Amino acid sequence: MRAGIDKRAMTLLASGHLGTDFANGALPALLPFLVDRFDLSYTLAATLMLASAVSSSVIQPLFGLWSDRRGALWLLPAGVAVAGLGIALAADAPSYWLVLALVVVSGVGVAAYHPEGSKFAAYASGLRRASGMSAFSIGGNVGFALGPILATPVVLAFGLRGGLLLAVPCLVVAAALLASVPFLRGFAPDETQRARPTGEDRRGALALLLGVIGFRSLAWFGLVTFVPLWEVSLGHSKAHGNRLLSLMLLVGGLGTIVAGPLADRFGRRPVLLASLLATGPLVLVFVLVGGVPGAIALALVGACVIGTFGVTMVMSQEYLPRHIGLASGLSIGLSIGLGGVAAVALGALADAVDLRMALYVCAASPVAALALALPLPSSRPGRRLQPEPVVP
Repeated sequence: MRAGIDKRAMTLLASGHLGTDFANGALPALLPFLVDRFDLSYTLAATLMLASAVSSSVIQPLFGLWSDRRGALWLLPAGVAVAGLGIALAADAPSYWLVLALVVVSGVGVAAYHPEGSKFAAYASGLRRASGMSAFSIGGNVGFALGPILATPVVLAFGLRGGLLLAVPCLVVAAALLASVPFLRGFAPDETQRARPTGEDRRGALALLLGVIGFRSLAWFGLVTFVPLWEVSLGHSKAHGNRLLSLMLLVGGLGTIVAGPLADRFGRRPVLLASLLATGPLVLVFVLVGGVPGAIALALVGACVIGTFGVTMVMSQEYLPRHIGLASGLSIGLSIGLGGVAAVALGALADAVDLRMALYVCAASPVAALALALPLPSSRPGRRLQPEPVVP
């Protein structure tokens, strides 16, 4: 196994991650415009986020199983292309229900990419798995941040029809991945590398970790959905709310750069615990204080939450070393999707009480995640990755 990260392979895989999450990130930026166009309630707006979460996350374990048993490199370019085309067409859809359907199509593209992409990112990381997975996650974080940064001015300039332009960067990345499939195939284990992986699957630990990710994702999806709408409710512009969202996402990317190497050096669990401990109070500062301190707190929330996405992905793979594709699909997919389901409940709470109460729940959910994370065992940072067989 190589000691370091293959930079070319990781750049390609992170770019694909950027493309899929760019499509995901454009949706919350489109929400205020779609709310105005179709006169949506908070619940219906959150339902769009739910559709994105369920389609992009809940079915990921199925793609993970496929990846473990057969391998499917073609899912990398196809997933990015479908994700971009779906969200672009959703922006200009003439009815709410067609928007909903196209958001689901986009989400399926996202779901198709992630298990295969994260598995090959693990292969290309060598012995520096947390650092490599953080590099892979950075692509997604940057993509999610670029979504609102690019979608907002495009829609302001050209209307929702201008959202069709959102497909362009995704299609460019998909073309690059398609051309690079032969190169990436070289990282799949060959006949001499098909030994069974060392270590036993620890399903109880994985179940606890998925609970942690689920509660963390409740806070995540709640903030991604409601930060722009919260700022509008305070009298600020849609663009201001989307700028704050982009700030949270961009600083989250910086947090990923720091969290991965820290997890390789000090262990995954301590880094995860520290991030969960800080998240709840920071959300309260954003809601109760606002202004510049609130913006800084929101940015630090991004560092804590997004920064540990790669860490928990590696932990899931180390808890389930015999089925790393399935582990990736579960950690990115099912548990995050459950957070999206909970975000719809937050939308109903915002309609029944107010948006402030929904944000208070976002502040409380990391506390529940912390309670589940405390009994987590070590995920053995030094374990070598010996992946399952892959049939090209």
